[in-house]
Order: sequence, then structure tokens, then C-alpha cells
Amino acid sequence: MPTYCVIGTNRGLGLEFVRQLAASPDNTIIATVRPDADRTDLEKVVSPTTHILECDTASVPSVHIFSNKVARNVLAGADGPSTTKIDYLIVSAGVNGSPSDQDSLALNPVLLSEQMAVNVVGPAKVLEFLVDRKALSSSVRVINMSSGLGSVALTAESPARKYVGYSLTKAALNMLTVHQGHDIRARGLSQAVVVSMDPGWVKTRMGGEGAQIEAEVSIAGMLKVLHGLKDEDNVSFFGNNGERKPW
Repeated sequence: MPTYCVIGTNRGLGLEFVRQLAASPDNTIIATVRPDADRTDLEKVVSPTTHILECDTASVPSVHIFSNKVARNVLAGADGPSTTKIDYLIVSAGVNGSPSDQDSLALNPVLLSEQMAVNVVGPAKVLEFLVDRKALSSSVRVINMSSGLGSVALTAESPARKYVGYSLTKAALNMLTVHQGHDIRARGLSQAVVVSMDPGWVKTRMGGEGAQIEAEVSIAGMLKVLHGLKDEDNVSFFGNNGERKPW
């Protein structure tokens, strides 16, 4: 029975990940929500093998408490430490508060700092603390939810650059992915694979008006990519259809 951990699941992409994963009774799911988040939609789709835990990726102490609960309350057996580990880690929590027409000459430093905390520092600490707690399998597959807006190459070619603050955080997340993919193997998880994923422009509250892809289509595609990841895919950037994206 594989164990999945999905970070940020009360709505949007994370919610759809849980909905699709919960369709199989063989899957154990750890689904996280912010302490103040509405869990109504999540509670409608969870399976009996789903554990809902609080984790606010904007708060390092919250991430630390979450990782301890995972190790002690979810993965640990009744008689002590368990051999159960997280096989798939999906970090889907993220924020985009940037005005679409904001450019690099009008950055809001407070807003950028808030976005960096959730979109970069949060994913960094989630993986760090779960590694420290020995909660991950040696062949864990990790997805950092990025965006095509975080691709330097694609942005340089685009005639219509937008959401500059959000783009900066996703470019930073891509760089984090590269470091994590090498660092996690150096910490003994020799078969681990860490990738960035672009879900596409998905019809969620964050995606907003004009989004082109249904959430169930995007998530189904990403799960297919996730389950097909090979050793040589470490530190790669994929679209939801498995196409490799330029950094």
C-alpha cells in the first residue's frame, strides 16, 4: 500500500489530488490544511485511509510540528517506530497575490516576501523536516508544484510577461528543486527523485477566469508522470502531460 503526502489540500489542485488518490482503498493519504482553512470540500472526498493534519507552509514552526506528527502519529506503529514511509510527496500549497500587470519596476516587497515564504521556504522546510524525521522512503518521489511562469527560458521568449512576483517565487522553487534532488540523495535517500511540475493553466480559484484545463485532467496527467518517474528524471521540470519544460 503506497503512502502519499499532499501538502495544501483544502481546495484547488491539492483537493483534486486527494479526490483521485482516495478512489483507491490501497492508498494511504496524508492531507494537510492550514489551521484556519475550511475543510468541508476535503472531508467530502477523503477515504478511510486519509489522515488530515494541519500544516501552514507560511510558518516554519507549523511545518516542524506537522513533520513530528507525521512521524509519531501516522507512520509510527503501536509498538514503536514503523517501517512505513512516505512514497510520494506532493507539495501543492502555493499563493499568487501578484497583480497580473505588475512589472519588475513596481514590486511590492511585503507581498513578495509573503509569497516567498509560502512558495519557496515552505517547500524547503517540508522536505527538510521530513528527511530529518526519517519519514521518507529511500525511493521517494517528490513533486514541487511550479508553473510555466517560473521558467526563465519561456519568460524570456514571451511577449506578455505577467505576475512578476509569483514568477520570481516559482523560478526560485525550480532552483530549490535542483538543490533538493541532489541534497536528498547525499543524505542517504539514494533513489529519491525530486521534480518540478507545471500543472498548466487550471480552472481553480487561483487559476481565475480564462483558465483552460479542468483540474481532474491536470491532476490525472501529473499522477501519471509521478508514477512513471525514473532515476534519471531527478531534478527535471515536467508539464502535466509529461513533456519536459525548460528551466
